[in-house]
Amino acid sequence: MERLPLAVREITLEDIPDLLGYWFNAPAPYLESMGVDTGKMPLKDEFRSMLLSQLQAPYEEKKSYALIWLLEGKAVGHSNINTIAFGEQAHMHLHLWEMNHRRRGLGPSFIRLSLPWYFRNYRLKRILCEPYARNAAPSLALERAGFTFVKEYITVPGFINFEQPVKQWEMTYERFLEMESDPLR
Repeated sequence: MERLPLAVREITLEDIPDLLGYWFNAPAPYLESMGVDTGKMPLKDEFRSMLLSQLQAPYEEKKSYALIWLLEGKAVGHSNINTIAFGEQAHMHLHLWEMNHRRRGLGPSFIRLSLPWYFRNYRLKRILCEPYARNAAPSLALERAGFTFVKEYITVPGFINFEQPVKQWEMTYERFLEMESDPLR
């Protein structure tokens, strides 16, 4: 795995154009490879409004919460949680924006850097991630980040997705604490 200066921070107003660019400039085959039904994508202005409302709401009221992934100080991706049950659980999503940053082993490190933000800010007991089963990269990154495979099943995982097989991965707060105290990680 590459050792580069990686960091994570909360989304800011200045990140919205990059996030919109990622979603609205991506080729349809790429979006479909992630399980996205392009016909269900909201309009760009609706998406912008969703992001803006996320910025303004307190943690307890957010429907989604995003973190920006930084490589050498430059935003290169994001992770977010939604379907949030504050104090209980949330579903996590992972996105490296540019092809040249994928398949470099960055995902597991970004995931591990994101976990403290989610667990602490939302007092979660567990985080679930359910990537499209036909997209192997996120499952590999989750496994390398210490998540436990739970099951594979068919569902519509989000409002922009088609029905699909997903692989459900889980990180419990207890497992997270064990990993944080592990000096070899």
